[in-house]
Amino acid sequence: MSATLTLAQYPQDSISPEGLWSGQCCPSPSEAAGHECGSNTGRGECVSILTDNHHHPQYPYAGCDDRDLRFFNRTCQCNGNFSGYNCGRCHRLTGQNCDQRISVVKRNITPMNAAEKQTFVNALDLAKRTIHSDLVICTRRYQEVFGPDDNTPQFENITIYNYFVWSHYYSVSKTYLGSGQSSFGGIDFSHEGPGFVTWHCFHLLLERHIQDMLGNPTFALPYWNFATGGNECDICNDDLLGARSSFDMNTSIPKSVFSEWRVICDVDDYDTLGTICNNNNTLCTAPPIQRNPAGDVARPMVQRLPKPQDVLVDLNTFDTAPSYSTSSESFRNSIEGYSAPQGMSDPIIRSLYNLAHLFLNGTGGHALVSPNDFIFVLLHTFNDAIFDEWLGRHQQREVAYSEENAPIGHNRRSHMVPLWPPVTYADMFLSAPANLGYSYEIQWPMPTPCAYTLSEIITIAIVVAVLVVAMVGGVIACAGRAHFYCSAETLEPQLGETIHHYSGVDQRFNKSII
Repeated sequence: MSATLTLAQYPQDSISPEGLWSGQCCPSPSEAAGHECGSNTGRGECVSILTDNHHHPQYPYAGCDDRDLRFFNRTCQCNGNFSGYNCGRCHRLTGQNCDQRISVVKRNITPMNAAEKQTFVNALDLAKRTIHSDLVICTRRYQEVFGPDDNTPQFENITIYNYFVWSHYYSVSKTYLGSGQSSFGGIDFSHEGPGFVTWHCFHLLLERHIQDMLGNPTFALPYWNFATGGNECDICNDDLLGARSSFDMNTSIPKSVFSEWRVICDVDDYDTLGTICNNNNTLCTAPPIQRNPAGDVARPMVQRLPKPQDVLVDLNTFDTAPSYSTSSESFRNSIEGYSAPQGMSDPIIRSLYNLAHLFLNGTGGHALVSPNDFIFVLLHTFNDAIFDEWLGRHQQREVAYSEENAPIGHNRRSHMVPLWPPVTYADMFLSAPANLGYSYEIQWPMPTPCAYTLSEIITIAIVVAVLVVAMVGGVIACAGRAHFYCSAETLEPQLGETIHHYSGVDQRFNKSII
């Protein structure tokens, strides 16, 4: 099955019954008839959506669910620096013709001054309360999307930040197979595969929606360098992201502006009711955000954050077979936290990204709902910074990404579910400053020349062992020869010992090394 586009958030312009029946999502940025995708001004054109057709034998339900090209099979393909569902916005640049350069620099939130931190907090809170001006989400499965009268599409508005939460929720939710059947849960479009870093990179383009909301194209999401090795969350205070409650250690942010936020998509009633997500964050019954850093006393290993030395970008290979959470010597698996930082896979280990989530111990520790805790944004901007540094150091191109045989929906040309407009994982396998319009203000440790991968360590150990065995064997042999020649009256002991000692050892070394 191709990782496809459906049950995603879609442009309001295309969700009329006529638009859904046509299967075409090619609005005009000027709303002028016949100018789909800004074709009259060279912004883009309406094209058929190409999907990855590599077979996934581990997924037996291809074509049976709502993730194939169920809603739309034609969409806008934008030219140059134009982007968006109708090619009406800019990619990297700004201005009416998308030809003005801007500087978007992501910085560490910890040393930012009080005013800068408050700007970030205010922007997030406003995004939680502001209805997205362009996008809506589908609330029913495809069989019921036209409503009880076959003429009332089942879509609803969503706020900018809730759309960010909903997208992540859907990427890890189950596959609905039909009434009376258990949904298929062995699928994840955004984790445990090579798509982890690029999916979340595109997901963080929440930044652009906030820029539009603020009317500020230079607004940048900061990052939190959580690799401190400590047992405290230094940004979990009432002036920033919220401190623990003194009454309930599992409830966070009682005095913060975020105390009114409620968790959405917390009940997975897809199987029974057919609804995709509870998008109403004003319900009194919806739980608050919970966070209790280092509070999981049953798991001491998650009571401390990753160490600075755990942030390694020296692993040369982006991913290794089977491109899953069991991969070793994989940069992707190391940054995701399913292997030791040095690259060795271990089912017990949780490092870097995974460890940070588990350390927070609350809403952020559950994949379905983790973005509800806005600290999620800061975790992933730091992960994205690591990925961008890795790309810069190793100069890797998209060919380093698996073309096939990755987990379901993670192939190089698969589309990121359920993000819209359609974008492949390969489309985001790019250096951010040159291609995505932002950069990071961050200092990384210099490459360590003594850092070796697991296979290199094993190879070195084998070579050293062989050399040691050869040397011991050579010494024993030479000692025997020395004893023989020293007892022979016809030879000069010193000359015979010297010649046979060195020539014998050299021959053995040559054979051993070869």
